[in-house]
Amino acid sequence: MIDFAAKLSKYADLAVEIGVNVQPGQTLVVNAPISGAEFVRLITAKAYAKGASLVKVNWSDEFVTRQQFEHAAPEVFTKAPTWYAGEMTEFAENGAAILNVIAENPDALTGIDPERIANFQKTRGAALQRYRELQMSDKVSWSIVAIPSQPWADKVFPDVPAEERVDKLWEAIFHTVRLDREDPVAAWQEHLDTLEQKANVLNAKKYKSLHYIAPGTDLTIELPEGHLWAQGDSINAKGHSFVANMPTEEVFTAPLKTGVNGTVRATKPLSYGGNIIDGFSITFENGRIISVSAEQGQDSLEYLIGLDEGAKYLGEVALVPHKSPISESNILYFNTLFDENASNHLAIGTAYAFCLEGGKEMTQDELTAHGLNTSVTHVDFMIGSPEMDIYGISADGTQEPVFLKGNWAF
Repeated sequence: MIDFAAKLSKYADLAVEIGVNVQPGQTLVVNAPISGAEFVRLITAKAYAKGASLVKVNWSDEFVTRQQFEHAAPEVFTKAPTWYAGEMTEFAENGAAILNVIAENPDALTGIDPERIANFQKTRGAALQRYRELQMSDKVSWSIVAIPSQPWADKVFPDVPAEERVDKLWEAIFHTVRLDREDPVAAWQEHLDTLEQKANVLNAKKYKSLHYIAPGTDLTIELPEGHLWAQGDSINAKGHSFVANMPTEEVFTAPLKTGVNGTVRATKPLSYGGNIIDGFSITFENGRIISVSAEQGQDSLEYLIGLDEGAKYLGEVALVPHKSPISESNILYFNTLFDENASNHLAIGTAYAFCLEGGKEMTQDELTAHGLNTSVTHVDFMIGSPEMDIYGISADGTQEPVFLKGNWAF
């Protein structure tokens, strides 16, 4: 790849300057796989150059993780990781920025007993509840960026010669984060401004509910009073901006927990817990999931919605036009960070506090009283297609198109 080193350096700049927006005197915590050492070293150097007081790196390894799920004692997956939760919560409460570098193999845990995975997710999620609250209310700056791995590249580009797949995935990732623009930072600012304009239009509409219609989908989602549509650019407790997902193409809000009714069919595979869930439909009644069916990964889907009571409700409603860069690339990434930004999507689990007027300062009980869901999990799944229409319904019952044939109607 031409000028790979230069692009990798610019990617690290974006992660540090736009993603977490490291401030002088701030601690940066990086969670990353050991395969990403070269990229993490660049991030570390650039963060210190921006004035970071400490860069703390937590390394992971896919082989070690697989071995743990295969061979560790069963009680390992039900014992709370209080040491890790305590460290992450302490960092967040003291104003650290959190950067997650992912290089996921979508099939990393294929064949593992789904109950072991579910126990791990449930126990870890409960232990990290306080950290999650800080994250979901924008108290802490955080971001997710991705780098290729050979297994992931093999999954995405099976028809490309094996030795070219990783480079092909690097090229695709660089495109999604606008590194092929002359000034990537300026391109990001322009893009975020465009998303903000869409969010502003939706906030002015103050819809009571949204009605989704597509093949296999007939779903109505009520929105809580005082809901706010947000986009990729967030503001932390100290007034500093950050971008939680890179790439990002969505505007999103929180649904009314008990206001979801009907059936929705997923349009892309969901990579969850090292397994693929595909060809699935979910039916809701008064907000609660009452049935699910999947052509692949039925057990994984059932364990996901069984993590706790909140995992049976939605926490996010996100709009992404079919005519968006990731969608138009026709690449299926088998990775939610990318696939959710090619498609309208929903999220099972906890809601973002900042999607409600005054929500950032509310307690969890207050958020619940205002109709927002809480859970130990937050998992996005994709539902958009060029055949999807979405109608916004006002409090007086009038309706107007928000999306037609998969794209913005305004």
